[in-house]
Amino acid sequence: MMPERLGTMLVDMQARLVLAWISVLPLMQPIPLDAPQRLQEGDVLTLDGLNADAGALNRAKRGWVWNQMFVLEEFSGPEPILVGRLHTDLDPANRNIKYILSGEGAGTIFMINDLTGDIHAMKRLDREEKAEYTLTAQALDRETDNPLEPPSEFIIKVQDINDNAPDFPDEPYHATVPEMSPVGTSVLGITATDADDPVYGNSAKLVYSILEGQPYFSIEPHTGIIRTALPNMDREAREEYLVVIQAKDMGGHMGGLSGTTTVTITLTDVNDNPPKFTQSLYHLSVLEDMPVGDIVGRVKANDRDIGQNARSLYEIIDGDGLDVFEITTDSQTQEGIIALKKALNFEIKKSYTLKVEAGNTHIDPRFISKGPFKDTAAVKITVDDADEPPVFSLPTYFLEVRENAAFGSVIGEVLARDPDVSDSSVRYSIDRHTDLERLFNINADEGKITLAKPLDRESDVWHNISIIAMETRNHSQISRTLVAIKVLDVNDNAPVLSSQSEAYLCENGKSGQVIQTVSATDRDDPKTGQYFFYSLAPEISRNPNFTIKNNADNSVSILARHSGFSRQKQDVYFLPLIVSDSGTPPMSSTNTLTIRVCGCSADGSVQSCNVEAFVLPIGLSMGALIAILACIILLLVIVVLFVTLRRHKNEPLIIKDDEDVRENIIRYDDEGGGEEDTEAFDIATLQNPDGFNGFLPRKDIKPDLQFVPRQGLPPVPNGVDVDEFINVRLHDADVDPTAPPYDSIQIYGYEGRGSAAGSLSSLETTSTDSEQNFDYLKEWGPRFKKLGDMYAVGENDRET
Repeated sequence: MMPERLGTMLVDMQARLVLAWISVLPLMQPIPLDAPQRLQEGDVLTLDGLNADAGALNRAKRGWVWNQMFVLEEFSGPEPILVGRLHTDLDPANRNIKYILSGEGAGTIFMINDLTGDIHAMKRLDREEKAEYTLTAQALDRETDNPLEPPSEFIIKVQDINDNAPDFPDEPYHATVPEMSPVGTSVLGITATDADDPVYGNSAKLVYSILEGQPYFSIEPHTGIIRTALPNMDREAREEYLVVIQAKDMGGHMGGLSGTTTVTITLTDVNDNPPKFTQSLYHLSVLEDMPVGDIVGRVKANDRDIGQNARSLYEIIDGDGLDVFEITTDSQTQEGIIALKKALNFEIKKSYTLKVEAGNTHIDPRFISKGPFKDTAAVKITVDDADEPPVFSLPTYFLEVRENAAFGSVIGEVLARDPDVSDSSVRYSIDRHTDLERLFNINADEGKITLAKPLDRESDVWHNISIIAMETRNHSQISRTLVAIKVLDVNDNAPVLSSQSEAYLCENGKSGQVIQTVSATDRDDPKTGQYFFYSLAPEISRNPNFTIKNNADNSVSILARHSGFSRQKQDVYFLPLIVSDSGTPPMSSTNTLTIRVCGCSADGSVQSCNVEAFVLPIGLSMGALIAILACIILLLVIVVLFVTLRRHKNEPLIIKDDEDVRENIIRYDDEGGGEEDTEAFDIATLQNPDGFNGFLPRKDIKPDLQFVPRQGLPPVPNGVDVDEFINVRLHDADVDPTAPPYDSIQIYGYEGRGSAAGSLSSLETTSTDSEQNFDYLKEWGPRFKKLGDMYAVGENDRET
């Protein structure tokens, strides 16, 4: 049906356009591009020739005549559609003018007949794609291609037809409206669009209507605003609605195109329903030994609303357990949580009844007339019996005992009982982790605590032990309590001096001078405080040198009875001092105070307390004497080292027997490392192995020269130079040849064994030179012949 209707409309439109073209043809005129102003209908802008002044504008006769300027969109026929015709009155009869067309779509969409000026549309046009085209026309001389007129611009508009249905660009649509809203409450405004021309005809004039969603909602036809159409729409009955909206063009008349969309409308919740308990009476049970704070049970009041409208607050408004139980609200599940607020006791009370109320926290005043938004229910809680541990009569026990209490004496007792109906007997014990020294014992049946070992208050004043009570019927039921035992003081410690046991007395001190002030301490702690008494030992109560003076602050001063103390006579005095306390019975101790006599300066400062200071040379301090003594010791060490080195240099020579004495000449061309160098050669190869059998090949030669005995040196005066004194003694020792160590001779003359030639040394032979015959040397070979000739020549010389 749509193509047939569209064809009919196109035929009608084409007929109307032909009539319009016939009537308008004489009125069309061209518009030159160079016109400085807009020309009115019937006027034309021409130039006085092609070469005229462009700035001179003249009124001229109309030069262009225009054909149709509109083309119908979506027109498709067997032939191109004629859009219009260009013509100029300059066109002579011989057709010597050529028409050209340029601009948008020229040559592709629009074609011009250069002879007649007819313009045809070669393609189907869509106004929604492009509504108008701007083109330029010009008349040229066909032979010279010179323009006869200035180019003129004109517009071809595409005429609209209703070929686009309305569209909803913002779909899908979702909207919300509170439940129970009054009729006419605005829900949502929707807008459809139509691509057709809103100026030409009714192609884009839209009208809205509801296809689905009645009678709940309505829509305004021209604005598209959706409103509620029914009162008291309940979300709890139905929450969501799907509304189908239609938009139709052509003002909603027959033949118009339409489009639809779906709007999802959700009712939002309001607080129009009170909470309701599912039952009027709840039964709960709990063990009596449940810890405080644990949950006993839960109750819930249902609310048909959601979100904050369904939030409820639970309270216990009545009952006999207001101080035993409490109720809170679970924000997640909206349940009432009943918890234990106070410890239970089955033997005292076996059940409780509570009245619980649940009320909305957010109430909408528009619906207050529906009644109170709260509900109540009863909760009965039954307490069940449980096997409980023993309970002590006190949470903590404080006991006292004197530190001199006898073994086995009772310090105190504890008491615990079974709170259950069975009333089981209880046995007591001490947690030995709290009494590692096992100072105390407890009677298992009676709970009496006794002393097992002696106590010392000065070591520990408090003893904290843990007592365990256990049911005899069920050993797993135990309880503990703390017993704090304080040790009371008795006077069992004697006072002692707390200050230094040494004092110093100046030789230049005066009679009655305070030498030292001493005080005492006592480990005991009597309730009335400490008070000490001081006295000298009975055997020296009449001490001629010192006396004491009691001060008012538990201290005593030691005084000198006379002056003129001397270190030469006595440098140390021992003064026995008796200190007694005020306890019952009193305790005392004898303390010996050492008093040293010292040399002091004029202002009383102690300088020296040693007796040896009197025998030191006058004018030399102790530091100087120590330095001198250190120098002497150092020099003595140097002397000992020097003598030891000289003895090493003068070791005795290796002395052979009388038949083994030889003459040796040894030449050293290098200095070597001295006596300490044992790496240069093996000295054992030069020694006679026969000398190791108990005979040391060394001989100390004592000089025959007798040295005149030295005279004794005069006494050394005070202040002598020690360095000079030692040098003199060293010189005397060096020039005395009779003093050891003596010079030693060491002979290295052993040639080894196994030689057929024997020894060549003339020192070893016992014969004279005339008895020797060296002819045997010639028999040894040519190497020794020369040697034999030399010795033979020597003998001949001696003979001559």
